[in-house]
Amino acid sequence: MDRTDKRAFVEFLADVFGSTSMVVVTQNKGLTVADVTELRRRIRAAGATYKVAKNRLASRALDGTQFDGIAPLLKGPTALAWSEDPASVAKVIVEFAKTNDKLVVLGGALGSQTLGVDGIKALAELPSLDELRAKLVGMINTPATRIAGVVQAPAGQLARVFGAYAKAGEAEAA
Repeated sequence: MDRTDKRAFVEFLADVFGSTSMVVVTQNKGLTVADVTELRRRIRAAGATYKVAKNRLASRALDGTQFDGIAPLLKGPTALAWSEDPASVAKVIVEFAKTNDKLVVLGGALGSQTLGVDGIKALAELPSLDELRAKLVGMINTPATRIAGVVQAPAGQLARVFGAYAKAGEAEAA
């Protein structure tokens, strides 16, 4: 990379660090091209981005951002993954690391909060943003269903009582 490419890359990463909410730092020792391609495919499907970055350039891009705390993690062959949905990127990385021991999760940051490996794993266990939205809609919808059931129940009971009196009246008449 020449100086202009390096400068452009640092500016790109600085823009990313300024606009994203979650960054995960991984170390990839010996991942094959097929493994990295599969990882990138999974990450892209989750709406996240995965980029191998030179540590020195990434450290420069981190200066003055909320993700300053991950600078000590940038040692050796590292890569960065980021996303607006914190749980989705953590899930993909942690799942892939379980099946492939050559990808090691070093840590990351959620906003200005630096997370260790355990923090990333805990974040991966949380439901994704879409799952949370679905649960919220279900919770909002449930009371309406219960109210409709409660409102309909007395009418149904009245209909059954009237039906019983009608049958009793017919039996007396006969």
